[in-house]
Amino acid sequence: MTTTSLTGALLIGARDVTRDTTFVARRAVDGSALDIAFSCATPDDIRNACALADAAFDTYRHTSLSARATFLDAVATEIEALGEPLIERAHAESGLPVARLTGERGRTMGQLRMFASLLREGRCMDPRIDPALPDRKPMSRPDLRQIRMAVGPVAVFGASNFPLAFSAAGGDTASALAAGCPVVVRAHPAHPGTSELMGRAIRAAITRCTLPEGVFSLIGGPDYAIGATLVQDPAIMAVGYTGSRQGGLALGKIAAARPVPVPVYAEMSSINPVYLLPAALKADAETLGASFVVSLTMGAGQFCTNPGLILGVAGPDFDRFVAAAKAALETAPAPTMLTSGIRSAYEAGVERLAARPGIRALGRGPRGEDSACQAALFETDATTFAADPVMKEEIFGSCSLIVACPDIATLRTLTEALEGQLTATLHMKEADLEDARGLLPVLERKVGRILANAWPTGVEVCSAMVHGGPFPATSDPRTTSVGTGAIERFLRPVCYQDIPQALLPVGLRDGNQPPA
Repeated sequence: MTTTSLTGALLIGARDVTRDTTFVARRAVDGSALDIAFSCATPDDIRNACALADAAFDTYRHTSLSARATFLDAVATEIEALGEPLIERAHAESGLPVARLTGERGRTMGQLRMFASLLREGRCMDPRIDPALPDRKPMSRPDLRQIRMAVGPVAVFGASNFPLAFSAAGGDTASALAAGCPVVVRAHPAHPGTSELMGRAIRAAITRCTLPEGVFSLIGGPDYAIGATLVQDPAIMAVGYTGSRQGGLALGKIAAARPVPVPVYAEMSSINPVYLLPAALKADAETLGASFVVSLTMGAGQFCTNPGLILGVAGPDFDRFVAAAKAALETAPAPTMLTSGIRSAYEAGVERLAARPGIRALGRGPRGEDSACQAALFETDATTFAADPVMKEEIFGSCSLIVACPDIATLRTLTEALEGQLTATLHMKEADLEDARGLLPVLERKVGRILANAWPTGVEVCSAMVHGGPFPATSDPRTTSVGTGAIERFLRPVCYQDIPQALLPVGLRDGNQPPA
């Protein structure tokens, strides 16, 4: 079983590796240093981790789907066995509430078990068979069989805002392991202790399931060069990343410049527009204003799907919404932000937006402690918004811009000029359906998930979920990082022509295909 004792070591396959160069984690609430010095990975450590992953690849990808499912279930069980020390450490490093982290742990175990169930169903490898037609005229057809298989070792970058569900054992790791890809995780430097605990849970499951040690390694350190070196390693065949646009683009350039370029599946930037259609505003303006602020300030706004842009038709009902939002903002919570760097970037973004011509500050929330996020709300008109690209940039935290438009046609015009987004939300009533129908074709080109009468914060982990979207929401709009479809990023199709049954992958042999 796993241990809750932290050592600060790098987890290179089955070995604990310590280095003289170290760094410390800091309490999110006050910046004070936490116990334990964590080793910084050297280029040799990264090469060793990647070499172990490469050596493990062929063995691991040829494990049966049921054996791989058992392994993912075992990882979930080992995470559960970590108990409260995991939650306590994650709370100290991230400042996220214990209740939120407890739910996030459940989500982490749930997505591991979701992929285990997917593997047991067997359809995710998408076997396709076109049997031979020897008597076909004018030309016969050979026996052709296609199946998807793992691409190779995957580099995963832990996300700052989800220390459990998008970190060492999070969604990218779970989907890559499900695909049959060994994983090398670059732990986020803001929560190295949480990452070590999760990494040890994965390693315990590897031992329990007698898998090769190179199936998983965990490296860390605050230097950006660590991630660059990892992506440049020739053993790495794909990259999963959640973070800033700047970081995602930098990794994409590194991956594209390799002798053998590889894909970077980066989730980067989104302001998640929300549309308040006229009938919905007329019926529910005050309720919408209050619920908007709840969504905006949840988790200090440190969600990829935070509602950073509100659009509606100017008029008395829109004014009622704005007044309700302003009132709710006055008593909104001021939660701790994840790191001092994230808080500094948030405040700089708010100041930059406040200084733009044509922007009007509607209010700030309570200040809270030095590490807290003071929510910010701004307003502008459609013409000003259309002319200023700065107003369309994401500010990571509880900041949003409300845009008053003269009519529905302007809503559509503004939407056509937006960048790609993770989500778009339509608040509407029956009388708004025609207006919504006019917006949908544009939204379908711009976003990965379209919501009705809800708020975008909160991502359900299930088969139908899409957590992705056109650039810069993600680097590849064809993919999702949440839901069973996430496995597709780490699979590629291989076709077998006239290959004897005994040499075919098990899933392509006669009678081994899953039921439709």
